[in-house]
Amino acid sequence: MRRRVMLGNTVLPDFPVMLAPMEDVSDPPFRRVCRRLGADMVFTEFISSEGLIRGARQSTHKLDIFEDERPVGIQIFGGEEAPMRQAAALAEAVRPTVIDINYGCPVYRVVNKGAGAAILQDIDKMERLTRAIVDQVSLPVTVKTRLGWDRASIRIEEVALRLQDAGITMLTVHFRTRKQLYKGAADWSWMLRLKENPALHIPIIGNGDIDSPEKALQARDDYGADGIMIGRAAIGNPWIFQQIKHYLATGERLPSPTLDERLAVCKEHLLASVEWKGERRAVFEMRKHYRNYFRGLPRFKPLRIRLVEAPHLDDVLETLDAIRREYAGYTFETQM
Repeated sequence: MRRRVMLGNTVLPDFPVMLAPMEDVSDPPFRRVCRRLGADMVFTEFISSEGLIRGARQSTHKLDIFEDERPVGIQIFGGEEAPMRQAAALAEAVRPTVIDINYGCPVYRVVNKGAGAAILQDIDKMERLTRAIVDQVSLPVTVKTRLGWDRASIRIEEVALRLQDAGITMLTVHFRTRKQLYKGAADWSWMLRLKENPALHIPIIGNGDIDSPEKALQARDDYGADGIMIGRAAIGNPWIFQQIKHYLATGERLPSPTLDERLAVCKEHLLASVEWKGERRAVFEMRKHYRNYFRGLPRFKPLRIRLVEAPHLDDVLETLDAIRREYAGYTFETQM
């Protein structure tokens, strides 16, 4: 049986479709686009607890949230209790919907500091850190983690129960191990085990490989997920949220966004990024989105190269105009 996601005074729709926290991706401009295009909840990029308490600009800037992106969770990571408690208090001060703890990031620079997925090697410590943050803040606390460090050390059912006892209100599981990184298939059979555990009563959100409406339907109906979190599949494709929700409600696929719709959203995203983080960084970080924004355009490589090599905002805008002229009247097929 699916459980409704209730986060303090915020009640999400049945089977919510959420934007995952992604470094250099899920910033305010992109979160706002995703919310407008159907995401039921969004999460910030992960924020270093050590960076926050030192007042590092790169970390404190990530605390920016705007009213039109709510409900929104601020995700923090770290490996020590005192900095994590202080960081949680700083995050709470900007009034997010929840404080989310990252126990799943697999990248070396995070794991090497004893944070992210590294904490999967010490479940006792994970529980202590979680209790400390639950005690520190008045907001709901949620967690995002992975199955385990490797296949030989998967203890996700124990983790879920201990974190539930520690006081979290929702658990998101990426169904890969840390050792897998982002390789191989996510093992959603573990969702069935979690949902069949009678002692587990918090909502379980599934993450990993959801890149189509059909896979979202499978997560809901075959695996019993209480909701899903979309990560890489949303990069350059914020329409995925409304596509999934429409398919789940009707069984029909929405038409693929038109060229004008893609150009408009891409430009909206770009200009909001320039406003929030400055031209140089925005132009650089937008490069990861262009391939998917214009996926399906034939012979697009020369214009894509122009976009990713454009040094200034005016160059990007000029190239977007060139795309409009080059592909005027082009009709996209319904995706996948």
